[in-house]
Amino acid sequence: MNKNKKFLLLTVLAVFSLVLAACGFGGDSSDNSKDGKKDSGSSETASSKELNLVVASEPPSLHPQLATDSTSSAVLINVFEGLTRLDADGKPTPAIAEKWDVSEDGLTYTFNLRDAKWTNGDPVVAGDFVYAWKWALNPENLSEYASVFYPIKGAEAYNLGEGSADDVAIKAEDDKTLVITLANPTAYFLELTAFKTYLPVNQKVVEGNDEWYTDAGENYVTNGPFTLDDWKHNDSLVLKKNADYWDAANVALETVNIGMVENESTAVTMFKKGEIDYLGSPYQTVALDAIDGFKADKSLQIADYAAIYWYKFNTKDKITGNANIRKALTLAIDRQGLIDNITKGEQKPALGMVPAAISGFEEDRGYYKDNDMEGAKAALEAGMKELGITDPSQIKINVSFNTSEAHAAIAQYIQEGWSKNLGITVGLDNSEWQVYLEKLNVLDYQVGRMGWIADYNDAYTFLEMYDTAENGNNDTGWENAQYKDLLKQSVAEIDPAKRLEHLKQAEAIAMTELPIAPIYYYTNLYVKNDKVQNMAPDRIGNIQLKSVDIK
Repeated sequence: MNKNKKFLLLTVLAVFSLVLAACGFGGDSSDNSKDGKKDSGSSETASSKELNLVVASEPPSLHPQLATDSTSSAVLINVFEGLTRLDADGKPTPAIAEKWDVSEDGLTYTFNLRDAKWTNGDPVVAGDFVYAWKWALNPENLSEYASVFYPIKGAEAYNLGEGSADDVAIKAEDDKTLVITLANPTAYFLELTAFKTYLPVNQKVVEGNDEWYTDAGENYVTNGPFTLDDWKHNDSLVLKKNADYWDAANVALETVNIGMVENESTAVTMFKKGEIDYLGSPYQTVALDAIDGFKADKSLQIADYAAIYWYKFNTKDKITGNANIRKALTLAIDRQGLIDNITKGEQKPALGMVPAAISGFEEDRGYYKDNDMEGAKAALEAGMKELGITDPSQIKINVSFNTSEAHAAIAQYIQEGWSKNLGITVGLDNSEWQVYLEKLNVLDYQVGRMGWIADYNDAYTFLEMYDTAENGNNDTGWENAQYKDLLKQSVAEIDPAKRLEHLKQAEAIAMTELPIAPIYYYTNLYVKNDKVQNMAPDRIGNIQLKSVDIK
């Protein structure tokens, strides 16, 4: 996604990101005690079908075409519904589209819409999808995720100001028939149609009303299993079952209360007191210092997660611009030791840039070994020779990260290893989030932490951000013509096996030149009240509240 910024990834990705204040929800939020076990019955309310949750912050935007973060997404995918919806395995299933046909060449998708209503009683029509998608592509609207529509013919040109809206191949043949023509076959297109930016909006309600999405009320018209019943900004949200939802008979929950609690330790205390029923991304995260306790009482659940934590290198810097120096730093990370001693979430050492939770990339591709100190020292010696450096102590590396106790702990662990084992000087550079993003964006760093969550279950979502140095998510200055060409071939390839091979070849190039040092593949850690049924994140971190029940 060429123009995306990194907002999605860090709201979710800090599996243990620690922030400052706490906002009350359902009890005394000042009690940070970590003792005791969860009370599986004390959160029962007048409604036995009521679920209590917290998120870390106010949703930045509840506009489907403007949202870029996981907190907003956690709400949007449950109050709106797209053409498809992902099941528990992350596979697309019929939603507003009850069926579809795909042309033999994989380019034309014809979606047949079911009878469905907006919450104001209007029918959901194909034109609502056309309007929402073209609104996102309109460059004047500054939708940061507009590039997810680029597989559609004419979409990229319109978004870049080089074409018109009429050239975008999205057509409502009638109210019940939506026809999409792609520029190239896209293996994951049906997964994209479940993504938040592909959600429809009611054109009649939102057209000309720039504030429609800023509050709950009559203007916030949705079509999903839940409605946005109440929104107290910076405090709480309340979702209610949508009685007019086409599949309301299969929605068990009546009410979902979502408080806003920034402090992870406070959220842990609330869970143990029974004030919330589930704790885990995207509904806050399990605090780092609570993991051992939840493991001990066997309540901690660990799910595969298509997400990665990595260090980026500024390839324009004198030191980290050297490929052998980057190789030395990459090999000299004790990933398993970091997981065992610092993160403690049973993450997996990342030995490639595509997580093992992504289909087709489950096996280790063998690019390097974890904690390969012999290889690291050999690469360091080669890099020093190329740079005219005679002693490792002459090498000074700064590791940059955004404010977080967890990111600091990881950086300190890696700092110690690099200093001790390679003999180089390593400093730490901590900045607030927005300042940090700007440093990465203008290449004002040497080594910087970042992570990425899959937008869909396909390797392309991890590989495409490095297709050019100008890509808004690259931030390394690195590009490679062969790498870029392989990605282009993967886009045009219809045969799944050949396409997968193109993607693996591209990954191999990046893992030779190492613009990034993969560190670990995330796991999704969560705990839940025993009464909560069918609630678990899929591989890309979504939780479909439609499927949740209370025992």
